[in-house]
Order: sequence, then structure tokens, then C-alpha cells
Amino acid sequence: MTRLRQLPALALLATTLFALNAADAATTTTTAMPAWEQLTPAQRELLVAPIRERWNSSPDERARMYQHAQRWQQMTPEQRSRAHHGMRRWEHMDPQKREEMRALFQKMRAMSPEQRRVLRDQWHAMTPEQRKAWIDANPATPR
Repeated sequence: MTRLRQLPALALLATTLFALNAADAATTTTTAMPAWEQLTPAQRELLVAPIRERWNSSPDERARMYQHAQRWQQMTPEQRSRAHHGMRRWEHMDPQKREEMRALFQKMRAMSPEQRRVLRDQWHAMTPEQRKAWIDANPATPR
């Protein structure tokens, strides 16, 4: 689940571009942003700087960041939309719920689709106390 904790580099770029577009639309009558080639060097730097900062500050994470960028390029628009939705849900989750999701995710990774369905059905039928007991018995590995 640590992959979900951090946005992929290109998702961050897309979010930044969206924010830049929203800010520009709010302050001017122009609603469309120019193509990358038409951006000024300052606009390009504004978009790339957060990625450069993350890249330089986390040498151990570079391979993972690069793999995220490659996967992002291979996604369909619908898959990207679902990924954005999941990232927004994760960002707004309380810490206890995140721990539950980490534990479930780690457990389900090794399961067949049928086993996942069964666990998901069981999970939905559990009371909060039963879920806590399950999490205590199946903790997520430390990050």
C-alpha cells in the first residue's frame, strides 16, 4: 500500500497542470492551456519542480518513481480516472482505516480472485470489533 501513499510522478504533474489551469481560468477568460511546447520556460519549471525535488530528495525511491511513471503512461484514461479516485479516497482516509486497508491489501495479494471475494464478503459482514480483531491477527507489515 505504500505505493498508494505517494502519488506517481506523472499524477503529480497532471494534478499540478490541472491546478495551474484552474488558477488561470479563474483569473483570465482563457479556459484552455497551451500545449507543452507553447509553455514558457517559467511555466514548464513550475510544473517540473515538484517532481525534481522528490527525485533528488529520495534516491532510494527513484526506481519506484520511474516504474510508476511508466505504468501511468500505459494506463487508459478510464484506469487513470480510477487511480485518481483511489488516491483521493486514500488521502482523506483516517489513519485507522488506512491500517485496515494496508492489512487487507497485503493479505489479498497472495489470494486467488475467489478467495478475495470470500474475504471481501466476510469483511463486509463483520462488526467493527470483529474487524479490529482480524487486523490484530493479520497486521500489515511495517512500512
